[in-house]
Amino acid sequence: MTPPAAEQKSGKSGGAPVSVRPLDESDLDRADEIFRTAFGTFLGVPDPLETFGTVDYVRTRWEADPRAAFAATVDGELAGSNFATDWGSVGFFGPLTVRPDLWDQGIGRRLMEPVMDCFDAWGNRHLGLFTFSHSAKHLELYRRYGFWPRFLTAIMKKQVTDGAAVPGRMLYGELPAAGQPEALSLCRALTGSVYEGLSLEREIVAVHAQGLGDTILLAGAGSELDGLAVCHCGAGSEAGTDVCFVKFGAVRPGPEAGDRFERLLDACEGLAAERGLGALDAGTNLSRPDAYRLMIDRGFRTWLQGVTMHRPNEPGYSHPDAYVIDDWR
Repeated sequence: MTPPAAEQKSGKSGGAPVSVRPLDESDLDRADEIFRTAFGTFLGVPDPLETFGTVDYVRTRWEADPRAAFAATVDGELAGSNFATDWGSVGFFGPLTVRPDLWDQGIGRRLMEPVMDCFDAWGNRHLGLFTFSHSAKHLELYRRYGFWPRFLTAIMKKQVTDGAAVPGRMLYGELPAAGQPEALSLCRALTGSVYEGLSLEREIVAVHAQGLGDTILLAGAGSELDGLAVCHCGAGSEAGTDVCFVKFGAVRPGPEAGDRFERLLDACEGLAAERGLGALDAGTNLSRPDAYRLMIDRGFRTWLQGVTMHRPNEPGYSHPDAYVIDDWR
């Protein structure tokens, strides 16, 4: 279903006519260029177009759900883009980027309109984003939409050293097609036990369909899963060259959750080793101290951190009992 905001809207910003419409496939190269230039300019990268290297956020997110990708145009030229993501009861957005020559003209606010309409249409009840913790401008923009900053999220990296087999590990991509619906159902049950209604089905299917990596499934003692991890691998994904990126990982809560989490970390490192990748990237919110400490103990070190903003101002699944890997970049 296409949200109402996917219809074209027009307005004025800084004296120039602005329109918001769905992002088309023909826009993707230019949207990717704007994305890199905007972040590179903000971060002071000498050659902004080189920002993020072989990491791909724009095309991968568009292909995951073209109906949730939006473009802003000024005088008919692409000015920026934004993407909404549906994780069941949880929704988040980004990257939201605007051409640097058009900053501070209200285009970011215009690109917020269709993603908020997406969340309304999907019925997500906990919304979020990841942004720069030191940028008052970003915090104020999103505060206007009811988002409040909570804990920092640490994006961490470790060098891959261990490729040992993990008992009970399966890969979604290796399952027969007939067995995939049952696996998705087990994944929903697991994520729903972490936070009611949380579902990673969209991400699991997108990673498989686009060949971006694979999803690790850890079998439990019974029919349920002990854990899962949605992993991007290598160039052209959200990981980049020589990297395995855990976009989302979680284990079944309750007694021995910490042990299950360590097993999941082992499985992620094992997948990276199997794919010949040298680094493992994974993030966790610092409101999950036990998960963070276990990752530090395993050799993960922070290379980037930002703040997650939440609407409403509640923890969602970011609380001390949650053993979750994620970031909402």
